[in-house]
Amino acid sequence: MKMAKEMGVTPAQLALAWLLHQGDDIVPIPGTRKAERIDENAASVNIALTPEQLAQIDTLAPVGLASGQTLV
Repeated sequence: MKMAKEMGVTPAQLALAWLLHQGDDIVPIPGTRKAERIDENAASVNIALTPEQLAQIDTLAPVGLASGQTLV
């Protein structure tokens, strides 16, 4: 959240912008309960992340961080 605040965007916008920077084969599908969030979410396409910012996010949330144990 600190990074989003420093950039002047919401955490959701930062997350969507990050997803959009992952390649043309990734299509985020955000959900919302409030109409005003639609425009807010759509504005994430205008957020350009620098290589340094992308690296910072990768450091904070490395691949595999959210993985869990398989239950049998």
